[in-house]
Amino acid sequence: MKRSQFPEAKSYRDRHGRTRWRYRHKGFTRDLGTEFGSDEFKRRYAEAEADCRGRRKAGAGAERTIPGSLSDLVASYYKSPEWSGISESTKRTYKGPIEKLRKKHGDKAIAKLERKHVMAILAEKADTPAAANNLRKRLAQLLDHAIALEWIKVNPVRLVKPYRIEGGGYHTWDEGEIARFFEVHEPGTLAHRAVTLMLYTGAARVDAVNLGPWNIKQTDKGPRIEYRRQKTIRANGVKVSIPIHPDLAEVLDGLPDDRPFLATAYGQPRSPDGLGNAMREWCDKAGLETCSSHGLRKACARRLAEATASAHEIMSVTGHKTLAEVQRYTEAATREGLADSAMGKLITRPNREQTVVNLPSRFAKNSDQVVESKGK
Repeated sequence: MKRSQFPEAKSYRDRHGRTRWRYRHKGFTRDLGTEFGSDEFKRRYAEAEADCRGRRKAGAGAERTIPGSLSDLVASYYKSPEWSGISESTKRTYKGPIEKLRKKHGDKAIAKLERKHVMAILAEKADTPAAANNLRKRLAQLLDHAIALEWIKVNPVRLVKPYRIEGGGYHTWDEGEIARFFEVHEPGTLAHRAVTLMLYTGAARVDAVNLGPWNIKQTDKGPRIEYRRQKTIRANGVKVSIPIHPDLAEVLDGLPDDRPFLATAYGQPRSPDGLGNAMREWCDKAGLETCSSHGLRKACARRLAEATASAHEIMSVTGHKTLAEVQRYTEAATREGLADSAMGKLITRPNREQTVVNLPSRFAKNSDQVVESKGK
């Protein structure tokens, strides 16, 4: 393939001595990989050409990206299949820490990033370990992409342990807190409807705001709420199909059939952040400062666990994709019950005295000798 077809493609040798290619035109650069003329090379070249034209239109002051830098990696990641497969709501969540990292370290070379640098970056958030761990996850994803691009061979983030977080993340509502909320927010209020909906579906905020009459399906087994989680919808996530609990059916009865269950006063869909802010106000009014909307999702899983539902049964309600996620939600709820069951088996064991007098054979001889000596 003739190089004249790609006039802005320039070759160079990386630190491993391999020949690499990059698009370079009037200060604008993009990495093109190692395989000149490959389909991936052509795709990257076309994208770089389009980006370069766009920046020229934006004016001479447009920001320049250093090849092989963190900023360059982020730009490439945003065009990757992994990124396109993420839901829009998740993208917004991920972009927060990624863009902050990009703003501060965007000009740093990825090839020179080491374990000690990752530890220093995370240490800046040591006072907020949950945020540090979240940043660690995002950085790990970016560097996995760098490995796919053959910029690096080892992901240094994988060599750094996450921060230990006291407690189990978001607080799980207990039955007393649920009762207190319903005591303050009576039936007929939006607050009562919102908590009932999330408590009996296990839906996250981003899903709860989109649920409406169109999600109710009539089946041979009765009415059910069916939906796909926004977090996994782009990847054709598992469909959640839940029988409608009588308490929830009572709350939903009589609502308009042309708007979401948690619509605004104008009948428009409520945003996830809007619901989160409203939940904060409702919980504060009830004196439940530690409670949140996400804690309701965990409370749903807790209730199911306490009702002896299996992990797979709970997954079918909450829409989780792995058992590990469910176990993290339900571990505290099931541990006490398992301890009661275990001790109950020991206490009610037949012939309990056998655990004391029926000694193993290696001790039996010594026991007889002790008895004989006492007889003498």
